[in-house]
Amino acid sequence: MDKNKEFDLVIKHIRLVRPQADAIANVDIGISGGKIASIGPDLDVAAAAEVYDGQGRLAFPGLVDPHMHTGIYSPLQEDAITESRAAAQGGVTTSVNYMRTGGYYLNKGGPYREFFPEVLKLSKGRFHVDYAYHLAPMDQHHIAEIPELIDEFGVTSFKIFMFYGSHGLHGRSSSQHEFLMIDEHERYDFAHFEFVM
Repeated sequence: MDKNKEFDLVIKHIRLVRPQADAIANVDIGISGGKIASIGPDLDVAAAAEVYDGQGRLAFPGLVDPHMHTGIYSPLQEDAITESRAAAQGGVTTSVNYMRTGGYYLNKGGPYREFFPEVLKLSKGRFHVDYAYHLAPMDQHHIAEIPELIDEFGVTSFKIFMFYGSHGLHGRSSSQHEFLMIDEHERYDFAHFEFVM
């Protein structure tokens, strides 16, 4: 950023769509530090390090897709590029991607502390949108890793399917209460939970 300029970028001639507005507004958008700093008519281009003509294109708030399956049927490093490009074309600006050990995805098992750094490495610089991951604890060892995944890797959500019976987290699992953070004797035997923290 040019410290002498108010904006890194001003995008001129934008038609802005806002959820609560009655009409589309003709505005300019000023960006500073990677964030929208100002929206209004006729922003001063002299205050911008760079100016782009939006040519009357629409601008609207981005969408969050909270559950994508990037890397399930194609290699993650390829899917991150193609699927996030498609997401961006549809207005998605943030994707939260489901990932788990085992079959599909990277086709690797084991602890997330060993698996997840590879996921992050393969993802870096490949997504066209902001991205995050939510992970699926597949066994009691993965449950024990949750605090570390939060603290060390910034994972903010986890998903459990009760049908992962062969992995020990089905409705009759003795460790189900630990993951669901419920009383030791409480059970959920016939439900499919999607649990986001």
